[in-house]
Amino acid sequence: MILGHIGARKGSKGVVRKNFKELSGKPLIDWSLDQLFEHPMVDAVVVSTDDEEIYAHSVAKGALDIGLRPAHLATDEAPKWGVWQHALEAGEQAAGRRASAFLDLDCTSPLRQPEDITGALMLFQNDKPDMVMSVCEARKNPYFNLVEPDETGALHVSKPLPGGVWARQAAPTVYEHAASTYVVDPGYLRNASTIYEGRVVPFEMPAERCIDIDSPLDFAMVEFLLADFLKRDEDK
Repeated sequence: MILGHIGARKGSKGVVRKNFKELSGKPLIDWSLDQLFEHPMVDAVVVSTDDEEIYAHSVAKGALDIGLRPAHLATDEAPKWGVWQHALEAGEQAAGRRASAFLDLDCTSPLRQPEDITGALMLFQNDKPDMVMSVCEARKNPYFNLVEPDETGALHVSKPLPGGVWARQAAPTVYEHAASTYVVDPGYLRNASTIYEGRVVPFEMPAERCIDIDSPLDFAMVEFLLADFLKRDEDK
């Protein structure tokens, strides 16, 4: 069983109640939730939330009834890993079977496409890592154009190499962790304490599909890009 998951906490400081805020005609969460329900490789879906309205909405659409998220996992400081562990256990109990993969879609990253989900799942199946993590190419590179001051205040490249790196194309590849799409081995999720204990491999996505909503500006930008994506789909 591939268990799809979305975490949607009630609290949000940057955009008030952003996970249920309307975006281009439907709640933000539905842009990811509908992708899980519509994807042919996903067998069951759970939503971890402390928001009663979001929970009722999700269960009505077909998510498993796992109850509201425990209070200790609904704080600003609660780690994603603990939320995932609870959702996996509760989802398996509700479904009555064990998961072969735990697929998490970040609610605040609605610009991913169905092929991104398929690609991440296929990478997980073929490469058999502990975890697949969505990434995008970093716009700044610590070997080339990220700098930091020394004790005198003078700037130096953050990660210097012998002879230096004088062109971006010659710098080692660096990714940004894109909070969008994750596939986790259930055994690893149950037993590890943090994300990077095991073998975590990158699934590279286009940067424009990895924008995460954390502020009103992010919301406006995603709304603009989503409208453009939808228009391009209509024109095909």
